[in-house]
Amino acid sequence: MIQIDLSGKIAVVTGGTGELGRVMVRTLARSGADVAIHYHANSEQADSLLNEVQEMGVRAMKVQADITEKESVFAMRDAIKGTLGSPHIIVSNAVIQYPWSSVLEQSIDDYESQFRSCVLQNVLMAKAFAPDMIKEKYGRIIAINSECSMQNLPGQSAYVSGKRGMDGVLRVLAREIGEHHITVNQVAPGWTISDKERNYKPLIPRRNPYAKSVPLRRRGEDQEIAHTVVFLASDLAGFITGAYIPVCGGNVMPAI
Repeated sequence: MIQIDLSGKIAVVTGGTGELGRVMVRTLARSGADVAIHYHANSEQADSLLNEVQEMGVRAMKVQADITEKESVFAMRDAIKGTLGSPHIIVSNAVIQYPWSSVLEQSIDDYESQFRSCVLQNVLMAKAFAPDMIKEKYGRIIAINSECSMQNLPGQSAYVSGKRGMDGVLRVLAREIGEHHITVNQVAPGWTISDKERNYKPLIPRRNPYAKSVPLRRRGEDQEIAHTVVFLASDLAGFITGAYIPVCGGNVMPAI
């Protein structure tokens, strides 16, 4: 049986205290990686997750930052390097929530927020952490995209524009730094079941039209997203870069 061992690797997960972020942090730690847990405002959740991860026997820390501001991201980098060392694995997962509306009604501020959280986050994370990866001739950059970026559904224009923008940045980055043995990939979940739904079952509709539209006839689980991230972080995925990988049961299928 093939097992993924990330012992000796250092990972940072932005949005690490979120629903999906927590699962990715735990899965990276269970695979042996030391983990820096980024949070923006939820310090209490970060403390709880930090204690949980440290009990797994790996090194861990929490770090606060605004992932849309250069000075904050670079201060986060310095804090991580000073405590754990230079990260080998970057998982850009943080998001800014906003109410969805039509193009004609959506606030311009929402388009700007999605640009900052999707595009600028990935630019700043690359600027902060890729130089040390280049020196080490090794790195894994993984970003969380979405199936929405391929669907172009009504009401999603700000979100889709941000996710498509990050897709362009990351594909270019993959070409620019690939010679240094650094991979750059995206994981694109569909509508994923998280602990929030498991712990409050009325949130899960009995009849789910979304699941009926998915070829595999179900919604994905957050752990399935985390498994994909850990795979991309491992040496098993060392020859995969520039990829946009849907993890949505076939609900979207990139064309060739």
